[in-house]
Amino acid sequence: MIEALSRRLWQHRWLLGSGIAAVAAAYALADMSVVVPVLLAALLVAVSLLDGERTQDAADRASAGTADDLQGLSAEHLAAAVADPLILFDRTATVVHANAAAFAAFGGMAPGLSLPLKFRAPEMQALLDDVVSGRAAAASIDYTEKLPVERVYRVSASAIGHGSRLCVLVFKDQSEARRIDRMRADFIANASHELRTPLASISGFIETLRGPARNDAAAREQFLQIMQNQTGRMARLIDDLLSLSRLEMKPYLNPGSRVDLTRTLEAVIDSLSPLARDNGIVIEREFPDTPTEVPGDRDELFQVFENLLENACKYGQSGGRVVVSVAGGTSGPEPTVNVTVRDFGPGIAEEHIPRVTERFYRIDAETSRAQKGTGLGLSIVKHILTRHRARLSIASEVGRGAAFTVHLPTN
Repeated sequence: MIEALSRRLWQHRWLLGSGIAAVAAAYALADMSVVVPVLLAALLVAVSLLDGERTQDAADRASAGTADDLQGLSAEHLAAAVADPLILFDRTATVVHANAAAFAAFGGMAPGLSLPLKFRAPEMQALLDDVVSGRAAAASIDYTEKLPVERVYRVSASAIGHGSRLCVLVFKDQSEARRIDRMRADFIANASHELRTPLASISGFIETLRGPARNDAAAREQFLQIMQNQTGRMARLIDDLLSLSRLEMKPYLNPGSRVDLTRTLEAVIDSLSPLARDNGIVIEREFPDTPTEVPGDRDELFQVFENLLENACKYGQSGGRVVVSVAGGTSGPEPTVNVTVRDFGPGIAEEHIPRVTERFYRIDAETSRAQKGTGLGLSIVKHILTRHRARLSIASEVGRGAAFTVHLPTN
C-alpha cells in the first residue's frame, strides 16, 4: 500500500509541488485569508490521490481474485456445469471423467472405461481415432443411440488446450428437432398426396369431357358430379389443414369463460341429426339433470364433440345407435367431467388405437374416403383438448364398437 501510494504521489509530484509552493508563498505573505484556501486545496488533492489509489487497489484485488477463482476451478466443476453429456478422455481414448448428464444418458461411465468399447458405432470409432491421433484438433458427427430409446446426438470431440493430453466429447441431443423435422416432412408429403389424388381425378375428367365425352350428355353429367365431389373433398381437406394450423399457433387457453356441456352437446346432436338419420343411427342421451359447466371455449369444444359424433355416425353405422353420456370422474388429483361418445359398430383393433389421432392416419383408407374423411379430425380434437388441459381416451373391442371419452378439468 505504502509503495503504491509513493508511486502515485511521484506521478503527481508537479501538482503537489505547486501546492507546497503556494502554501509557502501564503505564509511568506502572512495573509491567513490566502493560507486557508490553499491548505484546503492541498488537502483535497491528497484525499483525491488516496481515493484513487484505494479504487485502483480494489480493482486490482478483484481482478486478481477472478483470475485465482478461474485457475482454481477443476475440470470436474466445469463439466458438472454443462447440461449436455460431457466426457473427458485421454489420448488412449480412456474415460478420465464424465459429468452427471453423461451417466444419465449412457449408464456407467466410470474412469478407466474404454470409449471404443462403449461406443461401437463406426462413426464414433472414426471420430475418436481422429482426435486421439492428432489428425484433427476438433471434429463433429451425428450419432444415434438405439437403447433404451432411440436418441440422436450431434457429437463434438476436441483436444483441450495446447499442453494437455486430454480431450473432450460433448453430446448435443437432437432427437426432438429431428422428430419435428420428420413430422413436418411427413405432413407435407401426406398433404401433397391427399391433394394430388382429387386433382389428378379432376384433371382426367376434364380431358375426357373435352375429348371422347364432348357430346355425351349422360357421361358429362356423371363426370361433373364426380368432379364436384372431388372439389368438395379438397375444400374439406384445406379447411381442416387451416383449422389445425390455427390451433397449433394459439397459446394454451386461458380458462376465463365457462361452457355448459349439456347445452353444447344438445346443439351438436341437433346439427348432426340429418346425418344420423341418413345413416340409420339413433342418438341416445345420458345427461345429468343439472347443468355441467367447465372452463373452455364453446366453439372449440363444439368442434371436438362434432368430430367425435360425426365419426360415430359414419363408422359405427352398422350398430344402429350412438350413446352420448356425461358423468363426473377424476383425472389424477383433479376432478373432471367425462363426455363419452360410444358407437356399436365394427370397433377398432388394438394396434390402431395409439395412432388414430395422428395426422392422416386411417384404419381403412377406402372406407375413410367413402365417408368423406380427411384423416385430420382426431388430430384437431387432440390439439383442442391439449389447449383445454384435457385429454382423450379410447376404448374399443373389434366387433363391439368404440368409446371415445373426453376428460375435461372442472377448474
